[in-house]
Amino acid sequence: MMFTNKKHLISAVLGALAMFSIIALVLSLVKIKDVTLPPTVKYGIVFDAGSSHTSLFVYEWDSDKENNTGVVSQTLSCDVQGQGISSYASNPPKAGESLRECLDKALKVIPPAKQREVPAYLGATAGMRLLREQNSSAADQVLAEIARTMQEYPVDFHGARIITGEEEGAYGWITINYLLDSFTKYYPKEHMWVHPEVASIFGALDLGGASTQISFIPKGSVIKWNETSKFTLYGYNYNIYTHSYLCYGQNEVLKRLAKELIAESSSSTQVEHPCYPKNYNETISLSSFHTSPCTSQNDLHLTLADRNVTLEGRGNASRCLAAIKKLFNFSACSESQNCTFNGVYQPPVSGQFFAFSAFYYNFRFLNLTNGQPLATVRETIQNFCTRSWEDLSSSYPKEKPERLRSYCANANYILTLLLDAYKFNETSWNSIIFQMKAGSMDIGWTLGYMLNLTNMIPAEALEWVKGHDPSLWAAAVAFIVLTLALGLVALLMRLWL
Repeated sequence: MMFTNKKHLISAVLGALAMFSIIALVLSLVKIKDVTLPPTVKYGIVFDAGSSHTSLFVYEWDSDKENNTGVVSQTLSCDVQGQGISSYASNPPKAGESLRECLDKALKVIPPAKQREVPAYLGATAGMRLLREQNSSAADQVLAEIARTMQEYPVDFHGARIITGEEEGAYGWITINYLLDSFTKYYPKEHMWVHPEVASIFGALDLGGASTQISFIPKGSVIKWNETSKFTLYGYNYNIYTHSYLCYGQNEVLKRLAKELIAESSSSTQVEHPCYPKNYNETISLSSFHTSPCTSQNDLHLTLADRNVTLEGRGNASRCLAAIKKLFNFSACSESQNCTFNGVYQPPVSGQFFAFSAFYYNFRFLNLTNGQPLATVRETIQNFCTRSWEDLSSSYPKEKPERLRSYCANANYILTLLLDAYKFNETSWNSIIFQMKAGSMDIGWTLGYMLNLTNMIPAEALEWVKGHDPSLWAAAVAFIVLTLALGLVALLMRLWL
């Protein structure tokens, strides 16, 4: 009798085992869906090799992209120690060596498994454009040494090259409008990126050490286009006006101003400098003007011999402004409103503008980045220019002397460039926003460069897999566990019998 009961019990367990197996099988097969795995993350590295310094940026974006353009975010920024790469013309290997510290930092934020597929670029701007004009072989050697260093790292190096001024301006324009959601905007409720119906497109004003750029979408038709003015981003086409002025960056303007003042002076050893603070003196060698193509040409009134000249600050705002205006050839435009200076065509400015780089840094020092009206800006600059060197150096003890003595000249140069050259006025001045960051992202040309390049980097197809409804999958797992448990019980009972 006892044997018969045990036999019936085993049969019941085996029956339950078969039933649970069938239920688990059915649950694992019903309501199967085709689902995609999350897109993988791609990375990119861009070096901004400017005239006065170099910076590295690491960007990332999802591999599936949005309308053929990556939705890019900044992962890392790193300032390279030392001067710009053009300063290594006499010792090119040091240009490559200077990048190592930032490259090492970049590799720490990129997963090792992805490093060899990371595209890496170096774009050199106005400093290298000038070096190429002055000594093309030295420029080539600097770029070659950079390439040699980059190729030692486990990244997909795409080359070091000198980008044009128009590229620099246009990529800066892309950066600003991307960061301000002018191209595409994320809507969390819909979980999707959408092109804004009424996109407010901003213009870009960039001031570097050796060049300055203006980029914007003009109203109406534009007569003169070039190749770098046309972009396709997130499925939309954009045509912009952009122009770059070499030798009109703030550092080169200061050199040209000093040379012009020396050439016009009646004294060959002591020269009044209206833009430098009163009681500030600086001795320079005329041979230093040979270091840049912007000042290397001999003047009718000045031979660049190897002699010293002392510049004596006078702190005169009106004379400073007048001296700076002489650096522009406004007469070449013949009163045309579609011309800036030196005979360069430009349609009338329209819309809002972001002014960044040296535009921002100079006005931030003067506390003029809060949307002050033009009258207040002029008054602030005039008052600053009249302050003595003793007053300034005691008020700003941490500021480097070569910067502190230049703010008056830089500010007057910015006014001349924006008002007389680009033709902003009392009304349109209020459309200029002086800013260097948008959120946590730096404003500059490198992000725009990376965004444009993602158009050329193929999107990865999403990986499709079979997926289950979570509740059904949980039930299937539960029955599988029960099936295994009953199978174990049945085995033990067989052994016991």
